[in-house]
Amino acid sequence: MRFLLSFLCLCVLIGCADSEKNLIPSSADGMETSDSEAPNRTLPKGFKKYWFNGEAELTSFTLSQERYGEIRNGHAVQIFVTEDFLPEAQVKANQASEETVSVLKLNNTKKFVTGIYPYSIMTSSFAPIERETHPLKISTSVQEWCGQVYMQLNNQDAYEIVSHSYFEGEADQSMTLEKTWLEDEIWSRIRMNPEELPTGDLAVIPSFEALRMRHKDIKAYEAYANIKQGDSMSTYSLDFPMLERQLTIWFQSAFPHHIEKWEETNGTSPSDTLRLKTTATKLKRIRLPYWRHNTVSDTIWRDSLGIK
Repeated sequence: MRFLLSFLCLCVLIGCADSEKNLIPSSADGMETSDSEAPNRTLPKGFKKYWFNGEAELTSFTLSQERYGEIRNGHAVQIFVTEDFLPEAQVKANQASEETVSVLKLNNTKKFVTGIYPYSIMTSSFAPIERETHPLKISTSVQEWCGQVYMQLNNQDAYEIVSHSYFEGEADQSMTLEKTWLEDEIWSRIRMNPEELPTGDLAVIPSFEALRMRHKDIKAYEAYANIKQGDSMSTYSLDFPMLERQLTIWFQSAFPHHIEKWEETNGTSPSDTLRLKTTATKLKRIRLPYWRHNTVSDTIWRDSLGIK
């Protein structure tokens, strides 16, 4: 009898421990974050006409980037384009086949100068179009004269992440994380269907750029998400209390939900009172198959984006 009572108590304790592991929700409003159970996406009318016409959408932004406690002027460019993607190999396919899926690819780039040396940052995400799943792949690289860092996520049964850095204590890392929301997936969800955006208390893996630039542990953090919908313009915000990080994105309420502006705030230390904001405001937007415009004479297209 004593053995039976001890066994029952142990079962109760294990059950309580398992419940405590899930105190931080990975989704809000009941939205499912498991890729295996993700529903098919209902695309707005005109989606295929806009995104499957053989062109990419390029938007330039004037950038005021906080770095080392000062604001640096630069520019950002977001390139959205649809591609055929091989989910097993996790690479762009040379052509469509029964093995490929359609993705909305985003290359989000930043360029600015700190003193004498430049920074170049790029994050790529590959978000499935037909199903409400997390991106199949995300990668980020940061180059500057001191060195470079690279981080990549592959969406398999779990998130398989590798990170390479020239900093002591970071060096080469590999890890597996449970699937949850990703800050880097927010941009593509806005463009495909803002109604999918998670709200409320969440567990979110911050942007890879923020993790590497701020030398933070690669993991999910507690966050609070909020959306404000307007007739013409809406905003989406993410707040990470432990990181003193906030992100706010302004986008057009109507399809194709163009992104017009964003702001980032990062605390550099617990005593930081400056709270300098990184801001990016739309400069120009064009649509064209940029990969075909690679001659010297095609440099004129950069004038159309307002960048040098």
